[in-house]
Amino acid sequence: MGFPPRQLPALALLFIWLITVRPVNASDGTAVSSDADVNFNRDVRPILAKRCITCHGPDADAREADLRLDIESGSRADLGGYQAVVPGDASQSEMIVRITTDDEDLRMPPADSHAPLTQDEVAILTRWIAAGGRYEQHWSFVAPTKPAVPQVDDAAWCRNPIDRFVLAKLERSGLQPSAPATREALIRRVSMDLIGRPPSIDEVDRLLGDESPDAYERLVDRLLATQEYAERFTRPWLDLARYSDTNGYEKDRERTMWPYRDWVISAINQDMPFDQFSIEQLAGDMLSDATTQQIIATGFHRNTMLNEEGGIDPLEYRFYAMVDRVATTGTVWMGLTTGCAQCHTHKYDPITHTDYYALMALMDNADEPELDADSAEITAKRKQVQSQIASQEQLLLAEIFASDTRQHQTLRDHYAAWRATQIESATDWQTVRPTDMKSTMPHLRVTPQGSILASGDATKRDEYELTFAGSDQAKPLTAVRIEVLPHESLPASGPGMAYYEGRRGDFFLSKLTIEQSGNEVALDLASSSYGNISVGSGKADAANVLDTDNSTGWSTAGKAGEANRLVVHFAEPLDASKPWTLKLLFERHFVAALGHFRVDVTDASGQRQALPISSELESSLATNAQPDSNAEQRLQLHFLRNNEAAKSVREPLDRLRKQLPAEVRTLVMRERSPADQRETRRRHRGEYLSEKEVVSGAVPVMFTADDEESNSACEDRLDLARWLVSEDNPLVGRVVVNRQWREFFGVGIVRTAGDFGTQSESPSHQELLDWLDRDLRDSGWSLKRLHRMIVTSATYQQRIGTPPPSDPDNRLLSTFSHRRYDAERIRDAMLAASGLLTHRVGGPSVYPPQPAAVQQIAYGNPNWPTSKGGDRYRRSLYTFSKRTAPFAAFSTFDGPSGENCVARRDRSTTPLQALTLLNDEMYVEIAAALAEKVQRELKSENANPIPEQIVERMFRRLMTRSPEPWEIERIVQFYQQQQQHQNAWTLVARALMNTDEAITTP
Repeated sequence: MGFPPRQLPALALLFIWLITVRPVNASDGTAVSSDADVNFNRDVRPILAKRCITCHGPDADAREADLRLDIESGSRADLGGYQAVVPGDASQSEMIVRITTDDEDLRMPPADSHAPLTQDEVAILTRWIAAGGRYEQHWSFVAPTKPAVPQVDDAAWCRNPIDRFVLAKLERSGLQPSAPATREALIRRVSMDLIGRPPSIDEVDRLLGDESPDAYERLVDRLLATQEYAERFTRPWLDLARYSDTNGYEKDRERTMWPYRDWVISAINQDMPFDQFSIEQLAGDMLSDATTQQIIATGFHRNTMLNEEGGIDPLEYRFYAMVDRVATTGTVWMGLTTGCAQCHTHKYDPITHTDYYALMALMDNADEPELDADSAEITAKRKQVQSQIASQEQLLLAEIFASDTRQHQTLRDHYAAWRATQIESATDWQTVRPTDMKSTMPHLRVTPQGSILASGDATKRDEYELTFAGSDQAKPLTAVRIEVLPHESLPASGPGMAYYEGRRGDFFLSKLTIEQSGNEVALDLASSSYGNISVGSGKADAANVLDTDNSTGWSTAGKAGEANRLVVHFAEPLDASKPWTLKLLFERHFVAALGHFRVDVTDASGQRQALPISSELESSLATNAQPDSNAEQRLQLHFLRNNEAAKSVREPLDRLRKQLPAEVRTLVMRERSPADQRETRRRHRGEYLSEKEVVSGAVPVMFTADDEESNSACEDRLDLARWLVSEDNPLVGRVVVNRQWREFFGVGIVRTAGDFGTQSESPSHQELLDWLDRDLRDSGWSLKRLHRMIVTSATYQQRIGTPPPSDPDNRLLSTFSHRRYDAERIRDAMLAASGLLTHRVGGPSVYPPQPAAVQQIAYGNPNWPTSKGGDRYRRSLYTFSKRTAPFAAFSTFDGPSGENCVARRDRSTTPLQALTLLNDEMYVEIAAALAEKVQRELKSENANPIPEQIVERMFRRLMTRSPEPWEIERIVQFYQQQQQHQNAWTLVARALMNTDEAITTP
């Protein structure tokens, strides 16, 4: 309901007349010429967003007086005989009436908002309405066009189009660019920015001695061609991907995500086009004939945290993981904050509450399996060791069974007794396929081999119901066998679905029942191929599946990745001519459902046992009076590998098995089948338990049409991935370019790197941003080409200076900005200067030295096995990342924890940073190595180096320049004061490492 129109007071009318005659500049409130235009996006939108949209925006639940001011139609709506904006007539516009009235009960914004409009803001709104009150779409929501490269007065200064856009704005502002940086400063700057470490002294001397006009460009090309370039630019992407080596939350157990990290390194090294780079990470598993590497790429959205606390609802925390995926997707590819829309329609940006869940629905139909991700090196090593084991086994078998020596007679006697038991007990089991399957949560499907594979979500109490058809020709059944099987998609290869709290790959079968004709069938005599084990406070043996206590059951905990069997007898033979139903209940304080299993039956009389030998071997023994040579050897092998009597004989084999490299299994995404789609429901106010209507997948309607009821053609993750990097998304190119720009200049063309919405800061150079957007697309999305253009620009090559008073934040780029490097580059620069840095690409994360107390803050006081040898000094990219206890030296310098997507790191300056560089064990070790290396180098060149030479060499290694005479003098004096200490040069190195110049841009 609206309010009755109000008459403007005389003073307000006079004010309107004055400001429409004598306009006010939108930026500083000064008087300007009457032909100056008010720009909606530049001048008006920020006022509406700050003062009005909270109550008069897209969020219907928060909207007051049924008035929308975020869209033009809302401002023109009939509010009962009047409207907020009357184009061309400010005096008749209710907006102006309300913001200029003296009546506090009617004035807008209301007094309790504590956000009154300034006179300048009133003037801007008044002039805007007087000029027609036209709305414009927010600049970032409009598809970019490639603007013409501007003409400039000082064209000789420009090296590429970037410079023309920058210089044009400087000239309009009456400013000039700074002089070029020195060659020493420039080589250090570009090396730190492109490969994340300073140049060596030889690299500097080579450039300084190269007088050719393209010497710098050739240096840039050499840097871009290195693996170090890929490693350097992997780190900011991992910030966005919220990469970590642990699960997060309380338990924060380890996970294997480094194959994803290595995929990113490889993709950047290949200069994979950014659109393909994006598609493979969002939906690589859905590509035609997807490769292992493309599936590993989907680890991007498996970087979400995983809660393993007891008592949690796993489905609730899966929802929170989906919330994180929506937020991350919005930040990385749209530069928008979607979090508001989880609970309500966004108060500022045109993202509705339904849009949010429609976006979630596009990503909601992925299961979260594991994938074998062994490298070629690991695979080759495993094959080599397996071949050695096989050879040794054959030699041992020949020695034991093909010889009549007394040495192994006792062992042969044990084997003969065991063999007789296996042959006597062998049963010819027949696999049966269910005709119908039901499950409380996991999706069940029958494989071509007749086994049953579960996938998708699981809870702490899941039940499977499998129905089997009867057969008129079948004999009565005497026993049923459940064979639990490994599968590559399951945690730790299964056979269970447990992935948190309990052992990964475990299951817990609490109860097994069989029904026929509506009646429960009596069962007895349960046995299993895996003996009693301790689970919690009790035993998990076969008999437990037949009792009435659901807290007990059968499990094969500790046997992940192996097949095992449970056999249950019918008290009376079951009529096989009628259908029967098998019910399996899995109940535990963690997800405990079976992931892969097979159901077998037999009509053989007598007591059937669950044998430890494989099903195939048992079947062979059961159907042949005497084992053939193949079956005999398989029996001997099983005995040798598993029987307690052969333990001492197989010790050499056990030692060999310890040499087998650990299996690498990483977390990936896998799209569900069309027959097993999840229903995504809107959650009222964002609450997990407040499920409302089903929402279909779609991109936000703001990107599809003006009609808010329209929808998009997106149906799944692959459609979404392709849309995000298509021309239909006006944001992606700008967002990507802006992030790359920030890596070189410290701040983006849009300062708010993670927010390009209506609350964002306006671009400092919008035409340049749009030109680079189009150029990036036209070049085939080559980020390496973009990086080359940036670092070869005259803008990038300016020296550092003091920004002018008119541009104190240096947004116009009249000079190069001084800034501190991020945590990883600081450490890597020090390692490189000291000669310690190890150059090895990829592989598991490593554990550099850090204070012992750091790990004590994490749950369970986990171990930090400090790496030895070269691993101790690897690039910071490879440092193990624990979410609840991040690497101390990185946290001190604002490194991320991996808990959330980080589009822009904080950049603080604290005393703790200086103390870390001075006293941290790692940096003390680096300082000692630097002092030793410099002295060793100089002694190889000159038998007796003087202190001045040592100081100069330290300077050149740390700061890429020669020191000034006064600097040498002071540092030598410091050295002389410390000479009584054995490690005086180490103290000098520690002091130099703690200077501003050692950790900031030159």
